[in-house]
Amino acid sequence: METKMKEMAYLIGVSVPVFQFLLCFVATIPVSFFHRFVPGGSTGKHLYAAFTGAVLSYLSFGLSSNMHFLVPMIISYGFMVFYRKRCGLITFLLAMGYLIGCHVYYMSGDAWKEGDIDATGALMVITLKVISCTINYNDGLLKEEDLRQTQKKNRLLKLPSFIEYVGYCLCCGSHFAGPVYEMKDYLDWTEMKGIWMKSDRPSPSPLGGTVKAILQAAFCMGAYIYLAPQYPLSRFTDPIYNEWGFMERLIYQYMCSFTARWKYYFIWSISEASMILSGLGFSGWTNRSPQKARWERAKNVDILGVEFAKNVYDRLVLKGRKPGFFQLLATQTISAVWHGLYPGYMIFFVQSALMISGSKAIYRWQQSVPSDKRGLKKMLMHSNFAYTVLVLNYSAVGFMVLSLDETITAYGSVYFIGTIVPVVFIILGNIVAKPKPAAPRVRKQQ
Repeated sequence: METKMKEMAYLIGVSVPVFQFLLCFVATIPVSFFHRFVPGGSTGKHLYAAFTGAVLSYLSFGLSSNMHFLVPMIISYGFMVFYRKRCGLITFLLAMGYLIGCHVYYMSGDAWKEGDIDATGALMVITLKVISCTINYNDGLLKEEDLRQTQKKNRLLKLPSFIEYVGYCLCCGSHFAGPVYEMKDYLDWTEMKGIWMKSDRPSPSPLGGTVKAILQAAFCMGAYIYLAPQYPLSRFTDPIYNEWGFMERLIYQYMCSFTARWKYYFIWSISEASMILSGLGFSGWTNRSPQKARWERAKNVDILGVEFAKNVYDRLVLKGRKPGFFQLLATQTISAVWHGLYPGYMIFFVQSALMISGSKAIYRWQQSVPSDKRGLKKMLMHSNFAYTVLVLNYSAVGFMVLSLDETITAYGSVYFIGTIVPVVFIILGNIVAKPKPAAPRVRKQQ
């Protein structure tokens, strides 16, 4: 059996531990399907979610993984019970602190580069889930008029039971790679409330969405297997790389980033298939006739921080105020720390803050162009797209190589173009300001 696993792992170009994780990860699809038929009502579903999630974690990472998961779960639940008023903030600080400690202890980035794997990736998702739940429970104390629409929708007025909480954290193997759904949605789904309530309308069929997600996952894995050997990261330190011209090096950086993305697309597609098949990914019906089921809740296209980052981004902005560069930079910095304490992560996310701010400047110029000048509008739109592709793929090199020396060397090999260009656009955005619309003339009443 071990020999067979080695052969199959070698075939797709991964280590045996990674291959074992992938098997468990794909197993979340049938596990999620059988969730539909669990007897015992909502309690049975919570127990099934907790048990299957713990078993898959054990098979993937060993017993220590579940011990690590229990730490933020117990801490956060304890503060929801005994100190609701500040449970969100305290959980954020303690859960993030524990995650950072695990990042330092395991140094997972180096292990992943060498083909090993541990539970810190799953712990990252668990951390987001417990923070999200405690903040929503904290919001249950606040006046409704002081809350944003999303806070009103997701706030928890009643403390969930501990088995509900564990089921929420481990359901459908979503702790492996997301998505991070809300506790309110999880409870509605298990109790058949809200959009999951039985009605005269037939239940949404998950077949089409599941098959699409599985085919997408297969394509992504195939693309990664094909591209990965052609664009190894080790070439950045190869003497031949330094012999290439500027454009060759820039294109190679783009292709490395492009190749790495297929690996993540594969993981996210499997998660999507699991969520759709369980029914938890259902998010309502389309408005067009004939109506079709929507599965947006299953989407997981940005695990680098969107569910977490959006939450932080919103909460750093006062109600009625627009977010600025400070909120963006704080969000991206927290996202970097969430991933680990490698310089490459920090540089990537700070770079992404610059990238977004520079893109906003181009967008403001685009919006200020009169509607009759379509050519200029299109030119600015395409410029923004090219700018994003350039800066994002340049910045992503730091996310992949992780070390400070390799990141600076790779950026320097293309003359730091992806750092200089955003700064130039930010400066120009403040100089060439968007013109204010002319105030409408008010006719004098005769």
